[in-house]
Amino acid sequence: MTFSKNSAADLATGATPAELIDKRIADLPDWRGEKLAHIRKLIHEALPDVVEEWKWGKPVWSHNGILCTGEVYKAAVKTTFPKGAALENPDRLFNSSLEGDVRRAIDFFEGEAIDETAFKSLIRAAAAANGEAAVKKSRM
Repeated sequence: MTFSKNSAADLATGATPAELIDKRIADLPDWRGEKLAHIRKLIHEALPDVVEEWKWGKPVWSHNGILCTGEVYKAAVKTTFPKGAALENPDRLFNSSLEGDVRRAIDFFEGEAIDETAFKSLIRAAAAANGEAAVKKSRM
């Protein structure tokens, strides 16, 4: 199953973002569905109050702004952090979109283990950065 790039059309079906993410995972009966489900679980473990959204036809996790998206490709499941270049990356998780000034991404491949501790730390760092930006914006 493919999903419309128009998230409003997806949401117009009456499905919640969480239901759309569930469906996306279920529609991927191979390793990619398992990987996306694992990534989702880790995000929720790192930030239990994370908000799940459905934008641009893909899962989006937010906390005071977008943390990351969950994109599925033939050879990889990707998490893109729109403000990733501003985050510390001591565990060198970012392995994609390294040339840009703003975003960074992690490509997860079949059979590759996720450094769960480092990934959760990165999610928390993204949330902290969003929180700092929100505080700065409110002071203006």
